[in-house]
Amino acid sequence: MNKLIFRKFSLDILNFFLIASFSITFIVWIIQAVNLLDLVSDDGHSLKIYFYYVSLNLPKIFSKIIVFVFFISIFYVINKYNNSNELLVFWNNGIQKIKFINFILMFSLLFLIIQLALNLFIVPKSQNLARLYIKESNIDFLPKLISEKKFINVMKNLTIFVEEYKKDGKLNKVYINENIDTSKSKIIVAENGRIIKKDNKYILRLFNGGITNINKDNTFTLNFSETDYDLSEFSTKTTTHTKVQELDSVQIFLCLKEIFQNKKFNKDEIINKPESETCNGRTVKSLSEELYKRSVLPFYTLIISLIAASLVIEPRSKYFMKFQKLNLFLIGISVIIISQLSLKFFLNSINILYLILFLPIILVILYYILLLIFTKFKLNYL
Repeated sequence: MNKLIFRKFSLDILNFFLIASFSITFIVWIIQAVNLLDLVSDDGHSLKIYFYYVSLNLPKIFSKIIVFVFFISIFYVINKYNNSNELLVFWNNGIQKIKFINFILMFSLLFLIIQLALNLFIVPKSQNLARLYIKESNIDFLPKLISEKKFINVMKNLTIFVEEYKKDGKLNKVYINENIDTSKSKIIVAENGRIIKKDNKYILRLFNGGITNINKDNTFTLNFSETDYDLSEFSTKTTTHTKVQELDSVQIFLCLKEIFQNKKFNKDEIINKPESETCNGRTVKSLSEELYKRSVLPFYTLIISLIAASLVIEPRSKYFMKFQKLNLFLIGISVIIISQLSLKFFLNSINILYLILFLPIILVILYYILLLIFTKFKLNYL
């Protein structure tokens, strides 16, 4: 009988969690998807690439909200059970409140495992796939982005200006400025031209013009009657270098292992290891914070579940009973905020480092002891 009661209770939490998390994730995803429309409108990528890219952001969004939604789910379900007197079913069947709290604490371990799997493996992998897809994609919307009498710079180091763009795809009065490096550039002027797609790559076929090569020492011009200008050599303006949040968790750990073994380290030190191209040029601070977010922050799930579970403990004072729900809700939200603020003090010193690393477990132990103190260690009361 007790197993059936706990099964129904856990299913109610899970159902509310799934509905709430998917709803919030979808809303945030829509907002981000709208903000990322410049991948198409400004950077010239196709709608297929756009939807693939924004879809790979879903695991990241879900991982960000899971702690908050899990806290709300437990809080809501227990409050609902309490208002409908369904909690009496637990107590009438001989289930002690301490056993009820312990069940929620154990149940939160499932969500802890889910978070660790998301943060350590799934999210970095999905973010890296999204970046690679953008990096390897063609600028498929280039013909639609070209407008008359406007400078188009959807690609790095390249600016295109067209005086007239006819419906049949013909270009009149074409101007191209290519920045080769800081000291060299190339200017191409053509009477007319046309955008041609060849082997899934775009080229500009230009007619009756000239190419001017400019460098510090001299300038020379070549005239042409017809030439092809390959646009596939240019990359999109979209950021394609690997960000810290896209790095493999194991690689981050290996990069930091040697540094943290030495008690004297500089948080702003830039890693420079010849055998590790992945972590070269990144600071110890950025890598440490990323690993902390992935591996330590999920453990705050345990303390917020314990705070929500303490709703079943009735204060002996009527005054505290009146504000119990509000107080516990604010405590839970405060813990979530503290978990995020802990990043600010993460690398201030070795002593603070160890404290922040074990803070979620310390909070769980202290809060559990606090519950026992409030009941004067009378487990029967619990």
